[in-house]
Amino acid sequence: MKTLKDILSGIEFELVTGSLSTPVGQIQFDSRKVKAGDVFVATSGTHVDGHDFIPKAIENGATIIIAERADVAVGEACLITLKNTAAALGLIAANFHGNPSQNLRVVGVTGTNGKTTIATLLYKLFIKLGNKAGLISTIKYYVGEEEFPATHTTPDSLQIQSLMAKMVEAGCEYCFMEVSSHAIDQDRIAGIKFEGGIFTNLTHDHLDYHKTFAEYLKAKKKFFDNLPAAAFALTNADEKNGKVMLQNTKASQKAYGLKSLADFKCKVIEKHLDGMLLAIDGREVWTHFSGIFNAYNLMAVYGSAILLGEDVEKVLPLISELRPVAGRFEILRSPDGKYAIVDYAHTPDALKNVLNGISEIRTGNEQVITVVGAGGDRDKTKRPVMAKEAVMQSDRVILTSDNPRTEVPEQIIADMEAGVEPHVRKKVLSIVNRKEAIRTACMLAKTGDIILVAGKGHEDYQEINGVKHHFDDKEVIAEIFNE
Repeated sequence: MKTLKDILSGIEFELVTGSLSTPVGQIQFDSRKVKAGDVFVATSGTHVDGHDFIPKAIENGATIIIAERADVAVGEACLITLKNTAAALGLIAANFHGNPSQNLRVVGVTGTNGKTTIATLLYKLFIKLGNKAGLISTIKYYVGEEEFPATHTTPDSLQIQSLMAKMVEAGCEYCFMEVSSHAIDQDRIAGIKFEGGIFTNLTHDHLDYHKTFAEYLKAKKKFFDNLPAAAFALTNADEKNGKVMLQNTKASQKAYGLKSLADFKCKVIEKHLDGMLLAIDGREVWTHFSGIFNAYNLMAVYGSAILLGEDVEKVLPLISELRPVAGRFEILRSPDGKYAIVDYAHTPDALKNVLNGISEIRTGNEQVITVVGAGGDRDKTKRPVMAKEAVMQSDRVILTSDNPRTEVPEQIIADMEAGVEPHVRKKVLSIVNRKEAIRTACMLAKTGDIILVAGKGHEDYQEINGVKHHFDDKEVIAEIFNE
């Protein structure tokens, strides 16, 4: 059994009361989960202060309290104080689990759009290459072939270290993970040794949390600032913020791109609804992906694989075998020849990219009908912009509910409608019920038309008034198509 001294290795702290030889049960930062013999780390979150729950942790049996203040009553428990408990939590969890990332080749993917696709495709590619790998993503967590349900884009420090420990135990060599701006800002990735970092792009998102675009950028940049010299930093050469990410990094700097000079170059030769023919570093590769944005995603996957030491001649044929990730430009076809595309696009730029992808492959004879909403209790400023982007590249638009959460759906839709110019208002419908909105889009569509259902992608629920109800866009579309 580990002791308090073991889990504090490499951390500056002060022992206020107790002994460093005290045995450690489990690490917790939620007082409700504390059991006898556990360590309670009091972290200051965005809504609550863990220091307020120290009495509850003591009542539940915590024998060690780690806090930022010494003026807390801990009874007979040990009290450790340090400067930043949120950052220390990751280090403590890593020490508790034997620093698993030291035994893995961990690659983190950050940016506004593309994180899930890139991390998931890297995982799938490395499995195909004969490696054992793990995945931490928005959709699912994988330890080798074993699947676990995902709770966050990037889980908390305790979950991350526990998952990585399971990966090491299962014999995994690689771990591919999404790294969200929230996770970087909240130090959830502290204690992880990264071998590589990938930057996709930076656009309007999460300003409800970060408040300004500058702070959002700063959070992403912090990830690259902290990469070790032995790691690689792979960025999008065609993204204006790519170079900003690299300004202070010690890591080896590499880039992928379609337009600018880059270490890994791509040219799109043919574009179709069911795939693209790409020239990757001069070699032609057929892929099952549509849209220029997916060409960038595939280049990030390819570049990372090469930087991790894989052979080009093995990687390229396997890239042609990869398939789209759940809820990312997934195509469904009706018996009478209508097409529906389900995509997670929930930011203005992501929606623009998907609609651009559709525009690139449409003949012009078909309608594009877009069904889109915006999430409640999130950044309100992007709502009118989302509607504006949808209207610009669609023949018809249906504004509907996404996950209204605790907000009134009609008000969210009204916020979106503010972005619709009067002269195009006639091509916009507002239908609160998402299923009815999708049904209406399917009824308006004729053979060959393309229906984009955006915003929820892989999600199989709709959150209304804080309650999650089963709702899957793909299931709904399939049901309507087959009626």
